[in-house]
Amino acid sequence: MAEAKVAPRPLSPHLQIYRWSWTMAMSVAHRITGVALYGGIALFAVWLVALASGPDAFDTVQWFFGSPVGYLVLFGYTWILMHHMLGGVRHLVWDFGHGMEAAQRINMARFTLIGSVVLTLAIWVVAFLAF
Repeated sequence: MAEAKVAPRPLSPHLQIYRWSWTMAMSVAHRITGVALYGGIALFAVWLVALASGPDAFDTVQWFFGSPVGYLVLFGYTWILMHHMLGGVRHLVWDFGHGMEAAQRINMARFTLIGSVVLTLAIWVVAFLAF
């Protein structure tokens, strides 16, 4: 019996063909921030375990989070949380069928980035003024 000749499958376009756009970059950033949220939750779990372990463990963890490196980690986590949240809101808006025009998509992607920075700064300013 003769074997059927199979035509080669076409290759899908890849990143070298596509020109980077705001929506593409924010999609990648949304995925990265989603993964990074796991690291932040692990840090929160460390803080809770230290809280339950007694004053010495808690003081050590509080010392770290109160250090300049700790502040940088917390600031970064705040931005990651805000960026991922706004990316989720953007996708929710799309799920309702709004914001599908090219200009709207680009503006929403820009807002995701700018809004996450503004929200992060606002949270930290309020936190420093409150304490």
